[in-house]
Amino acid sequence: MTSLHKKQIKFNSNITISHTGGRLSSDSGLVLVKELMNTFGFSDLAKQLLHLKENRAYFVHDNLSIFEQLIMQLTAGYSTDSSANLLRHDPVFQVILGRNQLASQSTISRFLDRFSNENLDQLQSLNQTLIDKARLIRNDTELIIDIDSTHSDTFGHQEQTDYNAHYQTYGYHPLVAFDGLTGDFLKAELRSGNQYTSKGVKAFIEPLLQHYNHSLPNTDILVRGDSGFATPEVYEACEANNSQYVIRLKNNKKVSQLAEKLVLYGDNQKWAEREVQYFSVPYQAKSWSKPRRLCIRSVREGGELLFQNTFIATNLSKNVSPEVIFSLYAKRGTMENFIKEAKAGFYFDKTDSPRFLENHVRMLMSLLAYNLINFLKTIGFDERDKGLTVQSIRLRLLKVAGKIVQTGRKVYLKLSSYHVYHKEFYAVFDRLRWSHSYA
Repeated sequence: MTSLHKKQIKFNSNITISHTGGRLSSDSGLVLVKELMNTFGFSDLAKQLLHLKENRAYFVHDNLSIFEQLIMQLTAGYSTDSSANLLRHDPVFQVILGRNQLASQSTISRFLDRFSNENLDQLQSLNQTLIDKARLIRNDTELIIDIDSTHSDTFGHQEQTDYNAHYQTYGYHPLVAFDGLTGDFLKAELRSGNQYTSKGVKAFIEPLLQHYNHSLPNTDILVRGDSGFATPEVYEACEANNSQYVIRLKNNKKVSQLAEKLVLYGDNQKWAEREVQYFSVPYQAKSWSKPRRLCIRSVREGGELLFQNTFIATNLSKNVSPEVIFSLYAKRGTMENFIKEAKAGFYFDKTDSPRFLENHVRMLMSLLAYNLINFLKTIGFDERDKGLTVQSIRLRLLKVAGKIVQTGRKVYLKLSSYHVYHKEFYAVFDRLRWSHSYA
């Protein structure tokens, strides 16, 4: 799109800049994302699983094409719907999405209005199917389900917004679940801001456990959660589905007294040095239907007299030492990075709409965009690059200058001759083509 704005550069008065370069694109690397989507059969799956009520007598853009456009915009880093007013004319967006003209901001807004609560389950089914395909390609045989809650700020009078005492602000309080090994975003559910951390966690986690037990019966499943999820609902759901768990318990008088009886004070211990002791004992809280294994870590810092205790409830075998169990739980910290990535990179916490349902839909679309990039990393990247953030991935592979050249039979996507990461680009491209036969 031609711009009338022209600016003269001060460091060199012979240079004038303006957005009049013609039909060039700064997002040519999105062809990698589209190639990944093709490998997974994304369009066919979305058409099969997502069914929006169509009440339009006449339309130019069908729901599937608008849906893919939104996912692609989020993947490229465009957070606002208004970006579509320019991107609809972007030649690369048009070619990779197979449309001569894409949807505008107003069309996208009307598209989001057509979603129902039933469609939320369909979006989750689409996400689950994509993850299953990714696990098959990667040959994953283990799964760690990290559950947590997070916060999404709201501004104004959105439906079901409320004050959250923990975050000390108004907003929503969604539940999230990630695979702690691969970073896959397993599931998300938007909730009112005043919901307690574990509210509805059984209904949230049980379908995941049942799905993986049925579809991947030989997969070892471990559930991790902080003290907010120390509830019999989580324990019983895991036990009923033959899954293991390590859940941190809050400190209380009863478990503290238990730990104090177990701590050993030795005369030969150097008090200036840090001391750590581990214990494993059966324990039954009043709300539990049976005793469960309680692992305790007691730590005395150098120069201190008293021990500080940490507690984890687990159903892992006694052959697994308390040291290993605490080490397993400590790795749960990577989930905070996944949540930050979803928010900062894919606008997971963006709440533009006054309607709760529409904000839930936006959240799930961000989840899908996050997973597409995560699949790109875990399937197409070298081991050394799998830890890259989406911002680095966009800089290296997606934000590539290019132009479309069309002939009578062919369409050529010509990328910048000075793309610094062109070798990595084609290496990823080749791996995606190889993985296509395994999808």
